[in-house]
Amino acid sequence: MMTSGDAKEEVRSRLAIEDVVGEYVQLKRAGRNWKGLSPFSGEKTPSFFVSPDKGIWHDFSSNQGGDIFTFVMMVEGLDFRAALEHLARKAGVDLSMYDTDSSREFAAKKKKLLEINERAATYFQRKLYKDSKAVAYVKSRGLDRSAVVDFRIGYASNESEDLREYLLQKYEMRDLSDAGLIGSRGTDIFRERMMIPLSDSQGQIIGFTGRIVGAVENAPKYLNTPQTLLYDKGRHVFGLFQAKEAVRTNDHVVIVEGNLDVVSSHQAGVRQVVATAGTAMTESHLKTLSRLTSDIRLCFDGDKAGIAATERAIGIAQRVGVELSIISLPSDFKDPDELIQHDVHLWKDAIASTQPAIEWVIDQYETRNDVKTATGKRQLTTEALQLLRAISDPVEREHYFDLLSQKTGASRSAIEKRFDQLIEGQKNETRLRAVKPIEFEIDDHDAIQQDYLLALMTCEDGAIDVAKQLGAEYFADVERQALFGYLVSTRDKTLESRIPDELQEIDTYVKIVLLKAEARYSTLSGQERLVEAVNLVKQIKRQHKGKQKQRLTEKLREAESTHNESEAARLRSALNALIKEE
Repeated sequence: MMTSGDAKEEVRSRLAIEDVVGEYVQLKRAGRNWKGLSPFSGEKTPSFFVSPDKGIWHDFSSNQGGDIFTFVMMVEGLDFRAALEHLARKAGVDLSMYDTDSSREFAAKKKKLLEINERAATYFQRKLYKDSKAVAYVKSRGLDRSAVVDFRIGYASNESEDLREYLLQKYEMRDLSDAGLIGSRGTDIFRERMMIPLSDSQGQIIGFTGRIVGAVENAPKYLNTPQTLLYDKGRHVFGLFQAKEAVRTNDHVVIVEGNLDVVSSHQAGVRQVVATAGTAMTESHLKTLSRLTSDIRLCFDGDKAGIAATERAIGIAQRVGVELSIISLPSDFKDPDELIQHDVHLWKDAIASTQPAIEWVIDQYETRNDVKTATGKRQLTTEALQLLRAISDPVEREHYFDLLSQKTGASRSAIEKRFDQLIEGQKNETRLRAVKPIEFEIDDHDAIQQDYLLALMTCEDGAIDVAKQLGAEYFADVERQALFGYLVSTRDKTLESRIPDELQEIDTYVKIVLLKAEARYSTLSGQERLVEAVNLVKQIKRQHKGKQKQRLTEKLREAESTHNESEAARLRSALNALIKEE
């Protein structure tokens, strides 16, 4: 039986990586490779390489790379399956040939529901153009023709079986129900509403939001498609299809509360804006957006619900690994739509003037507590420190300890003591572990130095001799450790022509290292390569000792806070020995 792995290789064999990447990046020939400006950073000097021979790409400006699938995943904000489907359509590969019977049935059902939604969207669009009242309402919301066309805005009439009768010409009642377009009574769910299609990141319509037009008794203002095979409100990011190019270009995304805020912003030319309308922020939302950027900017209300939503988002952002900040609107405006209608430049200024999310929440706490009183200081400190439990980075956490000290007038040591008391009082051990820093977490600079040393080892024998004074523990992850161990033990110089069985599981990473070697070291002499290797080994050793000191210091603080004197003495001795060694 053919597998998804077979499908992946069939797609890969039919598409040239330089052609796919070339649809997003202007590439120019550079020897055997192609070169262009990174689509993931605002660089001015090209450092983005594509290697047709190896079938991989690497962005030197952001130290990211991979194959044809990882590129589409990152540039389009897709997961692997969606990227495979996207490239399969481009390559003319029928994925159903590689699926099991059950997955083929699932794919067929999904395809039918997408067709139904597409027909429904077209139907709603036609209805809008024919109804003067609906057109007047759309205009009253400040939406022009370009916004209506870009977001395929339509209108559902007040007839209870209007859409149903149209779709029953081709589909069964069960299909319409599965698409979320008719209710339990067999009538249309959406009636007398401005219809805004909900699309996935590739532009396929998966559901609808309907905004009531006029006064309808007991009707909610907004109505969304219920949960279906296609639409999951906990995963859907509204406007992502229209926004993703602007998000990549600006390297940040703005999340607002309402769909019409998104439409209004796009119409005004600020297109890096999306919404998680109708639901709270989820980890899936942030993971989807993190494929495009790590700079997430929230524009939530400053009321109690908005503060609570931001508190939840901070914890999620820490787990996903993105930077969260807050956009504050001028006090005279209730939402981005209203601000944009008044002056789009004020909206642009607000987006540019963000505040770190934790600082913003602490400021909100401060406004509701009288910090001139002991009670107010205690309450502000307790609320803020509860929030800081979500932060794993000790340097970032200490920054907020200093901020709290400034706001309350309490000493830094008193703030730390109160934090330790809160942690000690937590009975849930998983929460206790969550506030500890991740040991030996790699940063981009560490990764780059290690990759360049490995690149030297693939092309210079002497670099292997220099690098042998390190051990595998000096390298950050299993990929780097595996390649280091292989090169030290085999001194293999044939990686350029073949990837051995031992490294097949990390073949993409190996190819990226080989591309780095070619781009950076191919024109250097043997002596110059050796000098570079010596310098890199020194840097990696220094980085490793720095991580050791950080780990020992954190453990020492923990031992001191729990009054474990014997462990604290042992850790002080180890820390002093490390300092003397330096």
